[in-house]
Amino acid sequence: MRAALYRKFEGPIAVEHVPDPAPAAGEVVVQVLAVGLCRSDYHGWHGTDPDIACPHVGGHEFVGRVVAVGAGVARVREGDRVVAPFVCGCGECEPCRLGQHQVCRRQQQPGFTRWGAFAEYTTIPFADVNAVMVPDSITDQSAALVGCRVSTAYRGVVERGRLAAGEVLCVHGCGGVGLAAIAFGRALGARVVAVDISAEALGLARRLGADDVIDATAAGDVAHAVHELTGGAHVSVDCLGHALTAGNSINSLRALGRHVQIGLFPTALAELPVARVIRDELEVSGVHGLSASRFGKVFALIEGGRLDPSAMITRELALADLADALPAMGRFQHPGVSVITRL
Repeated sequence: MRAALYRKFEGPIAVEHVPDPAPAAGEVVVQVLAVGLCRSDYHGWHGTDPDIACPHVGGHEFVGRVVAVGAGVARVREGDRVVAPFVCGCGECEPCRLGQHQVCRRQQQPGFTRWGAFAEYTTIPFADVNAVMVPDSITDQSAALVGCRVSTAYRGVVERGRLAAGEVLCVHGCGGVGLAAIAFGRALGARVVAVDISAEALGLARRLGADDVIDATAAGDVAHAVHELTGGAHVSVDCLGHALTAGNSINSLRALGRHVQIGLFPTALAELPVARVIRDELEVSGVHGLSASRFGKVFALIEGGRLDPSAMITRELALADLADALPAMGRFQHPGVSVITRL
């Protein structure tokens, strides 16, 4: 098969011919139909993910058609169109038994702990747990985004943030997951404030449903601007992953507010305004994706017309475009979401 492979971190990415995958016990092989280009893939190529060993094929946000089924798989059949969460749980450990597969102790991550979907074919581990059938009415492009950005935003805004109608949601960073968070805020009937440094990203945020936008560079004190506009957010999410944006998110909250950390930090440690957390009894939560068992709730919102992931897509690419497109993510040149549809 053809796959976009890099042999060293920050090295060139080339489309090469590599052996087709075969399903191990419990796995399925899928023909990739569409795969999103996510900032986590950039972090992996950059060398910040300890689970990745070179040579490597990234890509974790995909939809595919099942073409081979491994021994012991009972629920998935050849021909099924499926997505999988970027964290594939084993289904047997304590978190999995609680329905929280995204923090599985034996988790596998296509595109990180194993080769991913920047290729013609990839595999889904623990397939009976993680392969989710895609409704016929949902396009390949929209379905692919449910594998990471859309489902992660659902986990952050709906489940961890517990956002309610009439509350204020502040979204820091209007990349793919931030735009999805904005869309969920709109779907839930919240007032949504979007923060970014890019006019193009803020324009997309408006189109996805943001009521107010804040240019972080022009505002200077982002938290003060949020409080001036809204009196403080009930829920605030950092979708970028930086000490500055996380601090702004926490400081944007009103008393008893909920901060949700979605964006991955480039470092293991960072300073955060903990004194503010204590003084105002704020909640701080992390998000590591969404269990496959609850993807149906996301698909129901799409089928019901309350959520349209395709509105985030600004570019459709070919597999060979990754050579330039993946390294360019570090320069934040292209707002919105890029999806590879020509494999």
